[in-house]
Amino acid sequence: MKNRVVITGCGCISSLGNTPESIRDTVSMGEVAFAPAQDFEGYIVCPVSSFDLTTYTGRWKNKKYLARGAQFALAAAIMAAKNSELAPEQLEQAGLFIGVGPNFDISADFHSMQNGELDNPDLAALWMLKYLPNTAASAISQFLHIHGENSTVGTACSASTQAIGEAFRKIKDGYTTIAFAGGGDSRISQGGLLAYKKAQALWSKGGHPYAASRPFDAARSGFVAGEGGAIFVLESLEHAQARDAHILAEICGYGATMDAHTMTAPHPEGMYAEKAVRAALTEANMHPEEIELIAAHGTSTLLNDQMEAALLERIFYSDETISSPKVTAIKSWIGHCSAASGAVELGILLATLEQKQVPHVRNLTTPCSSNIEFVTENSISSGTNIILESFGFGGQNSALALRLW
Repeated sequence: MKNRVVITGCGCISSLGNTPESIRDTVSMGEVAFAPAQDFEGYIVCPVSSFDLTTYTGRWKNKKYLARGAQFALAAAIMAAKNSELAPEQLEQAGLFIGVGPNFDISADFHSMQNGELDNPDLAALWMLKYLPNTAASAISQFLHIHGENSTVGTACSASTQAIGEAFRKIKDGYTTIAFAGGGDSRISQGGLLAYKKAQALWSKGGHPYAASRPFDAARSGFVAGEGGAIFVLESLEHAQARDAHILAEICGYGATMDAHTMTAPHPEGMYAEKAVRAALTEANMHPEEIELIAAHGTSTLLNDQMEAALLERIFYSDETISSPKVTAIKSWIGHCSAASGAVELGILLATLEQKQVPHVRNLTTPCSSNIEFVTENSISSGTNIILESFGFGGQNSALALRLW
């Protein structure tokens, strides 16, 4: 018999706030942190302000070996552990599944290269740790004394969603009872912005920063680089109920595919992204008409939004479906958190939906589809069934089906 899997703890570091209360207040007031990027004229970023890892760890000698994305992941994991109220002996047996991206903050360590010489007096002895993909997981396991099965997932912008999905499967199939899952990332650095600028993926129309991220709008032209991290405690429903844990949501299904199309652009028809969403629905034993809210990937790029809108129309707005789910796009509030995007967006949704709030799609004035029921103003939700979508460079597609408690 398969285990049911629930979320019993959450830690979220975002530009909207780091607690459910602060996130809800920021969304209610319609505030965002979009601002002009330093050293990149005409480009916009969405930073997490006043973040200091020491607030969460105290004095910790290994802090200097963590890139900013790994710091977000560690802080979020500490928050999730506290929120879950797990005992230390339960933490020891937990699994750990972390979605990460590459650290592009190259100039922070190699600020003066001449004739190919990399070394400099300020370079830390273990500088390589900032660039190893499993450093975040290593730091979390050390700090929380986690010893169970683990995996570091590097599937681009789909990574943290897939990390949650893999943890879900491990618990569902009985390989572990408790797992920490999510991710952290930051591309707000000279290297990160340069990478996406060269790829022509960023918003470059200038104008007011608040108008830059506009998923599914006809005037969209690229995403805004964001940052953040979110980690969730997953456990079997039986284990959660036995310890009388507070349950936030149930993960009911997961799907993941690859496009095998190009190195960057999504498959134009979204046929394999659609398979990932349908796989999540099938595993959850949910029909499309039972879904009440969709958290779209919604990057604000021409190709992604076009593909995703067509996908949504086929699955949820065809003649066969008898109801129309609402669709939101959290990147309109926080920018694109890259590898951490799915986890951070889920953390924000769980915070707002706790009070029945659904954040609207900001800056959506001329939708690219007239068939989709986009949320155009903050609204009240009475539903429980949710689909979360994440699609990434390399043709990585993933989706989660969740049920609120």
